[in-house]
Amino acid sequence: MDNNGEVAYQRNGQFQLDRMGFIVNPTGARLTGYTADASGVLSTGAPSPLSINTADLVPQITTEVNAVLNLDSGSTPIDSSVVAFNMNDPTTFHSSTAISVYDSLGNTQTLQTYYVKQPSGAWEMYASNDGAQIVGGGANGQITNLAFNSSGALTTGMPLPAINVPATATGATSPFPVTFDFTGTTQFGSAFSVNTLNQDGYTSGRLAGFNIGADGTLLGRYTNGQSAVLGQVVLANFANPNGLQQMGNNMWAETSASGTPLVGTPDSGSLGVLQSSAVEDSNVDLTAELVNMITAQRVYQANAQTIKAQDAVLQTLVNLR
Repeated sequence: MDNNGEVAYQRNGQFQLDRMGFIVNPTGARLTGYTADASGVLSTGAPSPLSINTADLVPQITTEVNAVLNLDSGSTPIDSSVVAFNMNDPTTFHSSTAISVYDSLGNTQTLQTYYVKQPSGAWEMYASNDGAQIVGGGANGQITNLAFNSSGALTTGMPLPAINVPATATGATSPFPVTFDFTGTTQFGSAFSVNTLNQDGYTSGRLAGFNIGADGTLLGRYTNGQSAVLGQVVLANFANPNGLQQMGNNMWAETSASGTPLVGTPDSGSLGVLQSSAVEDSNVDLTAELVNMITAQRVYQANAQTIKAQDAVLQTLVNLR
């Protein structure tokens, strides 16, 4: 604990946030540990006061889309050199998918892909962004071609060259490159299906809460579904804990008798683990001890009655003449 610049130690794990975002105990001493930078990388130097950063999580631009599809091998080919692809005419393509991608400002836009089987057996891939077609470098304006072998396995090398997706929001980086990885995509004699479709971008998010892991890591949860490391609590042990000097308010100070503190992360070396939303309690079961006390009282009363009865017998014998 950082107690106004003085290093102190405590076993009481009841903390709260102050108005500046620092984790403090009831007396205002600040909990220390390893702080994290904006990228979530923890420091490895001396422990410093931990604070909860409530700033919005920076958005991440989409750079890659992973898609695992099955393209129906039984589809009737459409020669795109004869029947031009038209994203608004479902008769000019066989299948399509749509996924939300994010620009550099975290704005979402819809990236849609279309698949057209050619007489050669290859599949042309077209794309559009928020309803506007992205013209590729193919002979028919397609982005690329997907080829399969006789077993239905994809033979086109992955990932594909990046698609330059124009950003629709003012001020965002435009265009931004997005690569497609179709590894695992097949061409079997079954209906078109989407088995996997995900991307690596996300919008900005506000801190919704945080929890502490067994290793002391403070993990923030954000409204955009992401999480980020905010810091890590550290523990200290002493060769002779009984040598610590009591400071009051359940806080202790290092002395020559206690030895130097052995500081480290939870669950490392001889240090224990942390348990969130729990505090150390007495190892005495009050209910069981209350039952034992009542039992002892009843035994005492029974013994007292035995002594009383014996005294009455002796008194009767004394009174005989």
